[in-house]
Amino acid sequence: MGGFFGAIANRDVALDVFFGVDYHSHLGTRRGGMVLYHREEGFQRQIHNIENTPFRTKFEKDLAKFSGCSGIGCISDTDPQPLLVRSHLGLYAIATVGIINNADALVEQYFSDHGHQFMAMSSGKVNATELVAALINKKDDLVSGIRYAQEQVKGSATILILTPEGIIAARDKLGRLPILVGQSKDGCCVSFESFAYQKLGYHDAYELGPGEIVKITADGWETLAPAGKEMKICAFLWTYYGYPNSTYEGVNVEVMRYQNGELMARDEAERGGVPEVDYVAGVPDSGVPHAIGYANRSKKTFARPFVKYTPTWPRSFMPANQDVRNQVAKMKQIPVSDLIEGKKLLFVDDSIVRGTQLRETVEFLYESGAKEVHMRSACPPIMYGCKFLNFSRSNSDMELIARKTVQELEGDEGQKHLDEYADASTQRGQCLLKSICKSLGFDSLGYQSLDSLLEAIGIDRDRVCTYCWTGKE
Repeated sequence: MGGFFGAIANRDVALDVFFGVDYHSHLGTRRGGMVLYHREEGFQRQIHNIENTPFRTKFEKDLAKFSGCSGIGCISDTDPQPLLVRSHLGLYAIATVGIINNADALVEQYFSDHGHQFMAMSSGKVNATELVAALINKKDDLVSGIRYAQEQVKGSATILILTPEGIIAARDKLGRLPILVGQSKDGCCVSFESFAYQKLGYHDAYELGPGEIVKITADGWETLAPAGKEMKICAFLWTYYGYPNSTYEGVNVEVMRYQNGELMARDEAERGGVPEVDYVAGVPDSGVPHAIGYANRSKKTFARPFVKYTPTWPRSFMPANQDVRNQVAKMKQIPVSDLIEGKKLLFVDDSIVRGTQLRETVEFLYESGAKEVHMRSACPPIMYGCKFLNFSRSNSDMELIARKTVQELEGDEGQKHLDEYADASTQRGQCLLKSICKSLGFDSLGYQSLDSLLEAIGIDRDRVCTYCWTGKE
């Protein structure tokens, strides 16, 4: 996915940008970048590949070269950025987060004017951030350009721009991701994650509404374009992507996950009871708080039958090669034998996407002596790959285990009844559960319902994006 951070103050902010961006490392694994602006030296920029080395390690040696009272930086799961752009709108740096599903059509449209060109990457594709900048540059000012770019993009575009005069932040037109402004005694910052700036001495000051564009200076912020009424913030920020300390739309991630686990246990008890198990556990790391909530409500003992060894491989999907990622995931799982051997275990995971690593986790638990392994997913079956934030990297929806199983059960006819398959109270829903349960080797399987997930989030359900479960925008 990706994330960004910016700061502007009446002092040097290089360290603020460095640490603020580093605190977004959980949101991306491919590229990291920083740009600082100095009134006398101008813009200084650096971009590094962070696929095998963390952001902090890559950029520590660059810190001595950075200086300035304003700057932005980003973690990206896609293209190298931030970019420096010179146009009739002036010289500025830009970073974006989102996805452009109609990129090829927009490029062709831009080429039709003649005399325009893009720098092609090794894949031959155009850098998405460069494309957004090209769209912005079609207008006579940055605000009109940002609005134009966001209207043209099919997908989403959350934008951060650094100019000599300040920082401009633009939340996606439907607010699929958050943008927060922090303030200190000598400056302001802008961030996806509130905890990133709280650790740097800033306090919560403002949260942008959907589509809102704000200019930020050392003295404060002003709205350049008002927020829209409609919002579709990503539900996965709470179930998976968001860091535990983060709060979006007034709802803390960790608290939501406890509540979500409690509701799962409540619903399961109403349907006939929670399985008799020795321990309830979470699949590290984001499954753990969901499991704590489940254990608290069900009165089952919470435990950690295995832990992840993360000093050298903090995230299992960092390597580019899928086989290597799977091997790394396996190597990271260290069993606590006394909590596994001969025990009946119920695990809660944040989600079940393809199921590959989960299958290996179950095999690992049985090899370690588990008597039973029950699995619960903290969200409904994922039926559609995300087309707004690149949450699931599937090339096809059929790579998703739920969709793949539906195809195996009923062929093309089954694809017409995905709503039923996603609902465990229906006959088709029960068939899906039993088939995935058998395929992955669980003793039982359960998914959180969409209604209870939205209840746990606690904001108006019409303002939350649930596309990956329902296919409805």
